[in-house]
Amino acid sequence: MCRIAGIINKTQDEAKLLHDVKIMCDVMAHGGPDDEGFYINETENFAFGHRRLALIDLSKNGHQPMFYNNDELVITFNGEIYNYLELKQELVEQGFLFNTQTDTEVILASYKAWGIESFNKFNGMFAFALYDKCENTTYLVRDKSAIKPLYYSNVNNSLVFASEVKAFEAVDYEYTENPDWKIYFLAFGHIPEPFTTYSEIKMLPKQHYLKWKHKSNSYILENYSSTNTVKQITNRAEAIVAVRNCLKNSVKNHLLSDAKIGVFLSGGIDSSVLSVLANEVKTDEGKIEDLNTLSINFKEAKFSEKKYQDIIVDKIGGKHSEYLITKEIFDSNFERALNAMDQPTTDGVNSWFVNYFAKKEGLKAVLSGIGADELFGGYPSFNRMAIVDTLCKLPKFLLKKGYHFKNELLKRAYYLSYKNTIGQYLFLRGIFSPRDISALLNCSLNHVDEVLQKIKIHAPVTLNSKEKASWMEMNIYMQNQLLKDTDMMSMQHGIEVRLPFLDQDLIKLMQHCKSNLVFNKSPKKALLIDAFENMIPEIIWNRPKMGFTFPFEIWLKQNKKDIKKDPQNKHEKEILSAYQAGQLHWAKSLAIRLINKKEL
Repeated sequence: MCRIAGIINKTQDEAKLLHDVKIMCDVMAHGGPDDEGFYINETENFAFGHRRLALIDLSKNGHQPMFYNNDELVITFNGEIYNYLELKQELVEQGFLFNTQTDTEVILASYKAWGIESFNKFNGMFAFALYDKCENTTYLVRDKSAIKPLYYSNVNNSLVFASEVKAFEAVDYEYTENPDWKIYFLAFGHIPEPFTTYSEIKMLPKQHYLKWKHKSNSYILENYSSTNTVKQITNRAEAIVAVRNCLKNSVKNHLLSDAKIGVFLSGGIDSSVLSVLANEVKTDEGKIEDLNTLSINFKEAKFSEKKYQDIIVDKIGGKHSEYLITKEIFDSNFERALNAMDQPTTDGVNSWFVNYFAKKEGLKAVLSGIGADELFGGYPSFNRMAIVDTLCKLPKFLLKKGYHFKNELLKRAYYLSYKNTIGQYLFLRGIFSPRDISALLNCSLNHVDEVLQKIKIHAPVTLNSKEKASWMEMNIYMQNQLLKDTDMMSMQHGIEVRLPFLDQDLIKLMQHCKSNLVFNKSPKKALLIDAFENMIPEIIWNRPKMGFTFPFEIWLKQNKKDIKKDPQNKHEKEILSAYQAGQLHWAKSLAIRLINKKEL
């Protein structure tokens, strides 16, 4: 995992191009502390930059940008290709030769062999820019699950790209503030793709490539993903075996590393399964001493999962490390965590602290359980879809009356008046109601409605209620919040977070399991539990779900800064008074803080 940047601009001289790309990479140095490299093309006037976090082939052979076939191809790559050894073997059989042990070289050889069809062959998390000299084109490419970020802007016939929005701010291109970003943020708790805080900077869509034609200074966006027809699994016993085998293979691939790697063990079902499977993989390889697990805990008993973590630690071998986060540690690092945000988010601070301790432990990569709740039905939203379906039958004018209620869920019923996917998602997971957003930003309620209803995110109409919940959790919450937060906060510490549950083979498997095998059985995540019930003690899976949340409610009451002193209206005054009194949910408190901090 690394950080990448580049500028294509025919009106800029080479020295300026290289200077700007170096500055962009310097801003992102935290994400690539091991090496840096640059490529300047004087013929087409562009520059690529790279900051490296070395995990596979730690030698200088992994230096980027990397060249291939007499400099015919050039790449700057961020991520990991987990099936690179299989692809490499296939390419060797076709006569391809390799000079390194890196997955980067496999990307280049794959493109040489199969062209843009190679993008669909990669199973991993990735964002890269690849220049094809013969075709005179540059490709920006992003993985299928949106794990790795890649932002771009196209202004005045130029193309600028980077792993972080902050990198764009470091150079003297003119970007204007997105007038709608605060509405997005207060509604979602994040800024949904493709939007950012700047109108001209967008996120490249997942499973897409941007093809830049150097001759014409133009580009096209294309979806590279293609699906193969796979037989639907309708037998539960078959599904259980398939999940067990597929996830173990995914964990095995995700443990591939030449640097120190571990598993984040929270004590819940997902991280416990990953830890036990990692233990199996290391035992099979005769390397059990190489298994590292890491846990975070709190003095506050309500938030501590230590007893569950200890059960798994006692079950497996390897080395376990445990850290206690106190209010003192939180307070002393809270501002650092806020400043680490690339884009505003209400859910990234916890990730900052987890990776802070992973860094202290000397780890360079950590496996995480993100994706399990979305795939196997672990969130409350799966059970609440029945309420959504019932309320959606009401006329718009009745749903809009929701803002009169004090109950937060009823207030958010207003969103269902949108009669679309975004409205359903915001009813389930929204932060502030439209009326609250209107008050906080001193804009009309109609304007808030207009902005949010224009977002083009639509679930397929063929999905049933539980499938739609899974789709929204995967394509809105996980994609726009969890994955962006995890990437940003882990890379602040030079840590790579790997996600075995988002392995493409497992995702395809789940998509081809009949819906009632996955979602329509109690307890939640029953298919995952059944697949590993003989490996995971019942006390781990037969208990109420605990989300990974710090004692924010307690700690943030004494952490109020950057708040406006002059509310514009009565409703805004009520909200800010509740904030000051510590009566708002921590996510709302953090959102208000970040909105005002961004204005300063």
